[in-house]
Amino acid sequence: MTRYRAAIAASLFALAGCSATSTPPAEDAASLHRDLLVLDTHLDTPINFGRPGWDFAAAHTHENDIAQVDLGRMAAGNLDGGFFVVFTAQGPLTAKGYADALAFARQRSDTIDKEIAAHPAMILPALGADDAEKLNAEHKLIAFKSMENSYPLGEDLTLLKEFYDRGVRMAGPVHSTTNQFADSAEDAGKWNGLSPLGRQWVAEMNRLGIVIDGSHSSDAAFDQLLEFSKTPIILSHTSPRAAFDHPRNLDDARIRKLAAKGGAICVSTIYLSPINLAGKRGELFEKYENITKLSPAEQAELARATRELDKTDPIWATSFEHYMAAVLHTIEVAGVDHVCFGADWDGGGGIAGMEDITALPKVTERLLEAGYSREDIGKMTGGNVLRIMRAAAAAKQH
Repeated sequence: MTRYRAAIAASLFALAGCSATSTPPAEDAASLHRDLLVLDTHLDTPINFGRPGWDFAAAHTHENDIAQVDLGRMAAGNLDGGFFVVFTAQGPLTAKGYADALAFARQRSDTIDKEIAAHPAMILPALGADDAEKLNAEHKLIAFKSMENSYPLGEDLTLLKEFYDRGVRMAGPVHSTTNQFADSAEDAGKWNGLSPLGRQWVAEMNRLGIVIDGSHSSDAAFDQLLEFSKTPIILSHTSPRAAFDHPRNLDDARIRKLAAKGGAICVSTIYLSPINLAGKRGELFEKYENITKLSPAEQAELARATRELDKTDPIWATSFEHYMAAVLHTIEVAGVDHVCFGADWDGGGGIAGMEDITALPKVTERLLEAGYSREDIGKMTGGNVLRIMRAAAAAKQH
């Protein structure tokens, strides 16, 4: 470890242990967490929709199921809602690749709609910030929809309107492979940021009032998203590079620029360490990505084998303490008006001590311990996301 990284690590862990006030009773933190509007900006839970025998309305546990989010655990007061993701894996940049991806994205969008519609007493779709606040006041869970990877649009930006009409209110241009819109943070660059089509994508996103998501974009693409967007952008599931030096994470200078433009970074649990998908770990993750094809017995075995491997060979060699250090560092750099949460639940997120959404009250408790007020914490758990959504909607051109 270089002297610089050692200093950063020491600073992070000092922040994680600091306390500007006396520690509140645990029940006070739990009560506050229940009172707050708590949103997560990146829920990959739709990968589980359609699993044979699986009940989204039940309250599963980390020990007995592979999913990290369900309506039972959400309703218990740990998560009021968030953005359910239309994720499409990257394929070839060809007419057939685009057509196949579009068909998949449409199907995934329909699957989300079907699952949400099956539980109207518990959760309802939301199309804007006002909807979220109304549903929360009515004690209903909130289902926004987002798109991770705009690859399915091909070269036809009119399709963005279709997905807007389907309820998508946040979208990112790229995933882990450079595509027709932008360079990926995890791949070789082709466009030095955004492609010409990617710049048109930004304009169309602004015109429709969809929030731009910069997670997975290269540094250069992020810089250009920030420059060309007329409304604040968000990073739905990104960690600070100070916590772990990886191109998927954002450096402090860019976090400050994001904040200066009114945007927000939603701190994730991923890439706080190297990713481990070697051997058996990778085999199990691949099975999970195709979990709807597994029988209930096969799903149970996948969950059992995954939890057993978690004990000795986890995906992420990190912990809740490191996560909170990263959160507190991000707040210090960006300010409470520009931080939110997107753990990447059901998409590879989750770490030791923060395995599923039942751990979220612990984050609120630590923020209280660090001296942040109810108002400050409320901005970070949901208020900042709604503010950015309102800004995007206000700029929409009819």
